[in-house]
Amino acid sequence: MPPNPQTLMLMLLGDFVLDRNVCVFSGSVIDVFDRLGISSHATRSTLARMVNRGLLRRQRDGRRMYFGLTDRSTTILHDGRTRIWRTGAVNDAWDGDWTLLCFSLPESWQRQRHDLRSQLAWAGFGPLQGGLWIAPGAVPAQNIVTGLGLSAHARVFHARADSLTDIAGMVRDAYDLAGLAARYAEFLSRWDGPAPFADPLAARLSLIAEWLGAIRRDPRLPVEHLPPDWPAVRAQKVFRELESSLVEPSRAIAGQLLDLIPDSARPGE
Repeated sequence: MPPNPQTLMLMLLGDFVLDRNVCVFSGSVIDVFDRLGISSHATRSTLARMVNRGLLRRQRDGRRMYFGLTDRSTTILHDGRTRIWRTGAVNDAWDGDWTLLCFSLPESWQRQRHDLRSQLAWAGFGPLQGGLWIAPGAVPAQNIVTGLGLSAHARVFHARADSLTDIAGMVRDAYDLAGLAARYAEFLSRWDGPAPFADPLAARLSLIAEWLGAIRRDPRLPVEHLPPDWPAVRAQKVFRELESSLVEPSRAIAGQLLDLIPDSARPGE
């Protein structure tokens, strides 16, 4: 599924605004989004919604309106940068360690249970049985339970599976492998061949946004215990090769289109 305008906006800002202490002119954002087939009205509406959600701040310069990042959007973009460029989708260097979290909450704590499960899933955990969740590698699970005020109701362990344990079976029980594979298959259906956009800037923004959509909830399970021909391997190769071919022409176009000024809210950073 093609990414929504807000996700594309974040990809644009992450590439050309993040860590540069600049703001971008709304008119040049409209020019970029026109290349993606998104109308000026939809672009302006997206900018306004992101301001209302605390993701962007306005900065006027004469008659022009510019937009800069907030602390919240900066944190989101740094997290996305890590997931896209550093972590990767293929865990082929797993050391055999697991993080285990067990919890027991009162039946009446439905909201707390939902919040905990949601954050555990986001952090790469899968439910093994009852209140026992697992994640490959060392995951700061204690930060999750502490942040939710549930330290008295949860315990965190780090362990290795016994040689008799069927790790592949355990992974199948704890994670929705079909759902994970489907996201990579969808990515490949759009990008393993001619790009859906001829324009390099539009293609690259869409490519990165869709790749983030595919990997953002991937727990990075050890590939040695996944089904043969796990689609993330091919998908990551396609992403990296295509992104590499698009980076220079897309940045050349952006350099001509984007009107940037210093961010007055972040002087001297």
